[in-house]
Amino acid sequence: MRIVLDTNVLLISIPVKSEYYPIFHALTIGKIDLLINQEIYLEYIEILKLRGNIFSFNLFNKFILEAPNVHLIDIHFQWNLIQADMDDNKFSDCAISGNADYLVTNDSHFNVL
Repeated sequence: MRIVLDTNVLLISIPVKSEYYPIFHALTIGKIDLLINQEIYLEYIEILKLRGNIFSFNLFNKFILEAPNVHLIDIHFQWNLIQADMDDNKFSDCAISGNADYLVTNDSHFNVL
């Protein structure tokens, strides 16, 4: 299964006690493929630096850069489907370009999709 994770879901899926943890766990054991682009990667890193400790940040960064089930997708066309928050388009563009099965988010801006 190929997914794109909005940053809000990534953050709430990391704690073991979170109801969203099965997403992160499936990612870390290779049961799902994570699709990212350069913009998504930079947002993940920026937010994790602000909210996490340096140890967890370094572990996550190493995982993103080395895991065989994390795929960097080149975006050649910007669809601009989400008008309410143009910054969210990086996730929808990645999902389309990477042929994702799911785009996982809690953000209502994506309801237009």
